Amino acid sequence: MRIADRMADLGTETAFEVLAEVKQLEAQGRDIVSFAIGEPDFATPENVKQAGIKAINSDETHYGPSAGRMELREAIARYISRTRQIPVTPEQVVVTPGAKPIIFFTILATINPGDEAIYPTPGFPIYESVIRFVGGKPVPLPLLEEKSFEFDVDYLRSLITLNTRLIILNSPQNPTGGMLSPSTLAAVAELALEHNLWVLSDEVYSRIIFDGEFHSIASIPDMQERTILLDGFSKTYAMTGWRLGYGVMNEEMAVHVARLETNSESCTATFTQLAGVEALEGSQDATKLMVEQFQRRRDLIVRGLNSIKGVSCLLPQGAFYVFPNVTKACRNLGLPDAKALQQRLLYEAGVAVLPRTSFGRKLPGEREEYLRLSYATSEAMIEEGLERMRRFIEGQ
Repeated sequence: MRIADRMADLGTETAFEVLAEVKQLEAQGRDIVSFAIGEPDFATPENVKQAGIKAINSDETHYGPSAGRMELREAIARYISRTRQIPVTPEQVVVTPGAKPIIFFTILATINPGDEAIYPTPGFPIYESVIRFVGGKPVPLPLLEEKSFEFDVDYLRSLITLNTRLIILNSPQNPTGGMLSPSTLAAVAELALEHNLWVLSDEVYSRIIFDGEFHSIASIPDMQERTILLDGFSKTYAMTGWRLGYGVMNEEMAVHVARLETNSESCTATFTQLAGVEALEGSQDATKLMVEQFQRRRDLIVRGLNSIKGVSCLLPQGAFYVFPNVTKACRNLGLPDAKALQQRLLYEAGVAVLPRTSFGRKLPGEREEYLRLSYATSEAMIEEGLERMRRFIEGQ
């Protein structure tokens, strides 16, 4: 049977492929410590679960508006107004089943075939995948270890052409855990205003911050009108399976994005949205505790990685990932790249990690090798996984 040519341009999220390998090995009786999947290992807060249960028991199980239930859009508007210090109305909010649709819808709404979109690399692989899928030209913007995984603003400036339509930002970042500084955001804002560009600001990890303060480009004067702010509930409230996210944008763009929602999923599950209201406006104690535990785990895993011969790791400022440099470890083991190291760690050491190439193809001249580890697992598992890595890498 014939398959549309465009499917060849659609990428994937390798974390789920590695997760399938892990499950297969576990089914064979193998003991695997997994640092692969980016999902909080905490339960959804009890007050949020009860709100969802109450909604189901109240028969809140039918279609709703494509843009989202007004109760949730109002709650999101209040939350974003407070945390980004910008005026937001419910008409600027579109609720979606997870945050990923906002990526898809933004690119669909801003990129014509042949248009260029600048995206961070290493970065969430869906950015590049969707740009290519809609016929756009993905333009990679390298995140540099020597700049604590920020990008070079002058290099960004050199990438902008007459065909550029969109710049994608992610802070705190997946996979590096780095954050963009206020000065970097100000420079991007200046370029966006000068060249009349859209900005998609992926802020799904904005509440998982350990060092410094979170800053949004939407808060910079004149940038709210041209920014699509992406956020959600999966990471902050351990609600990955609930599938609940949203975008905040100008009212004209919100109409287009809501129409894309109508044409794709119709609407987001009603009871999930009502649980989202409670998540935003109820007790935040569970989230605070989760972030505190993530910080302890971050410190533990960074210390452990830096103690392994041939491995060096920066201290991430947010999210729940570390992105260690394993170039020397690969060289010591006679391995060509981090992908080979990832495979051997999985099958020989029983440790699941992801290689740098899970977050975008390597760029010409890029020689350093990296792994991504998610520390969304217990401290005991972190210690066990680090010890397995040490034994394998150091040949003990």
